[in-house]
Amino acid sequence: MALFRNVASSCLRQQTYALTAPAASTLQSRRQASDLKSVLADKIPAAIEEVKAFRKQHGNTKVGEITVDMMYGGMRGMKGLVTETSVLDADEGIRFRGYTIPECQELLPKAPGGEEPLPEGLFWLLLTGEIPTEDQVRGLSKEWADRAALPSHVVTMLNNFPASMHPMSQFAAAISALNTGSVFAKAYSDGLHKSKYWEPTFEDSMNLIAKLPVVAATIYNNLYRDGATPCPIDTNKDWSHNFTSMIEYNDPMFTELMRLYLTIHSDHEGGNVSAHATHLVGSALSDPYLSFAAGMCGLAGPLHGLANQEVLVFLSKVVKDIGLEATDDQLKEYVWGLLKSGQVVPGYGHAVLRKTDPRYTCQREFALKHLPKDKLFNLVSQLYMIVPPILTETGKVKNPWPNVDAHSGVLLQYYGMKEMNYYTVLFGVSRALGVTASLIWDRALGLPLERPKSMSTEGLKKLVKA
Repeated sequence: MALFRNVASSCLRQQTYALTAPAASTLQSRRQASDLKSVLADKIPAAIEEVKAFRKQHGNTKVGEITVDMMYGGMRGMKGLVTETSVLDADEGIRFRGYTIPECQELLPKAPGGEEPLPEGLFWLLLTGEIPTEDQVRGLSKEWADRAALPSHVVTMLNNFPASMHPMSQFAAAISALNTGSVFAKAYSDGLHKSKYWEPTFEDSMNLIAKLPVVAATIYNNLYRDGATPCPIDTNKDWSHNFTSMIEYNDPMFTELMRLYLTIHSDHEGGNVSAHATHLVGSALSDPYLSFAAGMCGLAGPLHGLANQEVLVFLSKVVKDIGLEATDDQLKEYVWGLLKSGQVVPGYGHAVLRKTDPRYTCQREFALKHLPKDKLFNLVSQLYMIVPPILTETGKVKNPWPNVDAHSGVLLQYYGMKEMNYYTVLFGVSRALGVTASLIWDRALGLPLERPKSMSTEGLKKLVKA
């Protein structure tokens, strides 16, 4: 593929790609069907009063201590943020508004004939704390479809990026460029009262989430499908199904995998890099597009969103070195050799978790049901039995169990998505659900600019009288 597409080609594709905006009456009826903003608006006043009363009574209560090691060690274990949407327990794993992943799989609405939860339902849950009805989720799917069209300048930009530009760089750039339509930026400029900041933030977040699958599909098609134009959005399809249709992955089980994937990668409380970066930049009252773009720059790092790619590189090396059908003893010897050479086993361990990541478990269950005989999955299962005891035996690892990244790439590979550089874009599409929900609540609760105090080593030495 040529590094740059010529202007004529770009203009032609923009014309072909343009999505016809529905009539205002149609939009209004669909928004009444989902009614998410109204449900949220009803909940905000009580939440504000609850926080106000809690701070009045306990504002000076200490919630922990800060050690020198915490300050040098990435603030691990330091309690310093409030995130309403999800809580990560070291022994239990993630809970979305109090619900575990298995509970979400059971309770959240599903597509007709499907078995996995729809991400739309999780977004509703993250924002409101309530399990939505099927009608509410269907309405939200249609509303996102109505909002999905990209501005022509974003299409032009995506079509003219060089093929050598990493998919995540393209993704973050396109998200930033979408802020030309920011409702929040205009409302702030017009003098909107701060008590209303959450409303245009909600509108921007809804527009952003709606457009992300189109951005992601355009990037995929430009890089791996010779610039094929994504098919028009179908208002009768859910968010995940429209995405898989735009990249022409027509296996219903891949669409089901996307529904699961986009649900479980959405939120992991507020301290991870992408969530914290989005919150931090948002605290400066940057609009949701710029805030989320900052989070995506963090997600692109190898210690965060690129980790599933590193797992696949590791698995490929295992296959090359000892084969797909190595014995347990061969695999044990291989892992020990890796550790003794100073390397790690990608996909194992987590900064907070002290058990198998529930997001790993639900992907494993999906694989056991739909691809039990796949050889790469069997290798992953073999590692699951072998690696934790070895890591425990070293005595150096607090959490020897697999995290979400140890499994997701294998599932994508099975269904034909072999382009590892692209996987983090999928993660980013999902992560928008959690971080924008949190950003809306940040604005609703009036959380201030984040500005912690930093110290120098010399200052710390004086403080502790070293």
